[in-house]
Amino acid sequence: MKKLLLVCLPMLLTGCSVYNQFVERMQTDTLEYQCDEKPLTVKLNKTRQEVSFIYDNQQQTLKQGVSASGARYTDGIYVFWSKGDSATIYKRDRIVLNNCQLQNPKR
Repeated sequence: MKKLLLVCLPMLLTGCSVYNQFVERMQTDTLEYQCDEKPLTVKLNKTRQEVSFIYDNQQQTLKQGVSASGARYTDGIYVFWSKGDSATIYKRDRIVLNNCQLQNPKR
C-alpha cells in the first residue's frame, strides 16, 4: 500500500499543478493595443488583479492600485493606466507609451 501511495502521490500533485495553471490561463485576458510608438500586448489577470507586459525587453508585472477613474496598475516605477479602450504607460511619472488604443475591443 505504501508503495502504491508513493507512486500515485507525485502524479496527483502534478495533476493539481496542471489544473492550477489551466485555471490561471482561463482567468487571464490578452489585450492588444496599438500605441503611437509601437504595438503593446498586455496580459490582464483578473484573479491576481495585475497586468503584465514587455517593456525595455523586460517583463513588467504591475499590481492594481487606487484610481479615481479607469484602472491603474503600478509597481512603484511603471504605471499602466487604462480607461475605456485607451491606455498610457508611465515610467517614473514620465509617459513612455502614449495613445494606446485597444484593438478589436469586446463590446
